[in-house]
Amino acid sequence: MTTLFISDLHLQEERPEIARALLNLLADPGKNVEALYILGDFFEYWVGDDGITPFQDKIAHAVKKFSETFAPVYFMHGNRDLLIGNQFAHQAGCTILKDPCIIDLYGEPTLLMHGDSLCTLDVAYQRFRRATRNPIIRWLLLKLPLSYRISSIRKLRSNSAKQGPMKSRDIMDVTSDEVIKTMEKHNCQRLIHGHTHRPDRHTITVNGKPAERIVLGDWEKQGWILRSDDKSLELKSFPINQ
Repeated sequence: MTTLFISDLHLQEERPEIARALLNLLADPGKNVEALYILGDFFEYWVGDDGITPFQDKIAHAVKKFSETFAPVYFMHGNRDLLIGNQFAHQAGCTILKDPCIIDLYGEPTLLMHGDSLCTLDVAYQRFRRATRNPIIRWLLLKLPLSYRISSIRKLRSNSAKQGPMKSRDIMDVTSDEVIKTMEKHNCQRLIHGHTHRPDRHTITVNGKPAERIVLGDWEKQGWILRSDDKSLELKSFPINQ
């Protein structure tokens, strides 16, 4: 049996080639798939389940078809699609996970995260993250008029695009101390996360023992997927046809 992990697709109507790559994966995921985990930033933005677009609706139905045909789908919020709620989960036939959460991956307790909480050097972002992850704040945001949410998110995306190049690579990456502290807190020797757009497999030491941090890649110039079975883990890229 095989378990699949993806993250950071940043799906948007303006990038149809990424949506096509996802739809191809959902239609033909390979043999013996028993679960698909989506670890955040599945969509470029999400204004609320009441503002779902025809494009997003098409993706939701494809995910549901996968869950009915092949295997269960588990979704974790990212910083871009934090407002995804139960209506989308029902429509897509997926289960929403807390961030972080622990799964038993073929006998190995494995910590799953989106990864943004590990980037502690970006102090301004961490303040923003704490505010937007507050259930009361999220409830209040969803009570705002849809038109206002759309314009606000567009402004946030524009500001983020301007600020991104100004931040150092170190600030936008995870901090080692936070990674180790988090893994020790949850007593896990394996961590899988996304967010940083730096796909790799890192060997580290946690609780005085060898451990591993696996970073999923973003779907920009190529797609990334982690395939795991009871014998191995394989982080692979694949071309996204324009």
